[in-house]
Amino acid sequence: MSYPDALAIDSHGHARSWLTVEEAAGFYAGGHVIDDSAGTRIATLRGGVNAVSGLRSQIEVRSIIFVRGHALKAPLFAPRPTRATLFRRDHCLCAYCGKHAEDPTAEHILPESRGGEYSWTNLVTACRRCNTRKGARTPEEARMPLLYVPYRPVRNEWMILSGRRVLADQMEFLRAALPASSRHK
Repeated sequence: MSYPDALAIDSHGHARSWLTVEEAAGFYAGGHVIDDSAGTRIATLRGGVNAVSGLRSQIEVRSIIFVRGHALKAPLFAPRPTRATLFRRDHCLCAYCGKHAEDPTAEHILPESRGGEYSWTNLVTACRRCNTRKGARTPEEARMPLLYVPYRPVRNEWMILSGRRVLADQMEFLRAALPASSRHK
């Protein structure tokens, strides 16, 4: 059976990582879960029977769990962009013509050949036609102004972009902490 992932929140209320049901169960069993009242039940895992009490062990995994900060290793910043997360950030809209890119490309604003980095602030989504037309020039040189400004997503936004199956209560939690300027608010 395939379960959705649990959203791990640190003791300061920051979203830190996605956990498989098995990973989340490890946090429960290790006593690292501070609170799980914000989430809905996504799985019930049953263990063995206690020889003394005769009771069967059981862990209910919730969709949002608050975990002691030291137990989480994930950084608080958004990792490097991938093509998939870049396209999700930009909703597959070409930054030059504004049309939905059926076969999107990761376009460097300052071309790689001129020292442009593969970073959130130097990448936009572009359709193949516009990417080819711009070539190894800057948008100004190509007379192709950007229709939107690229930006580095905050951690919560990156977690939405990461392509997980985000449940409604998890989405509500993540969106509540997004800045007003976010495209995913």
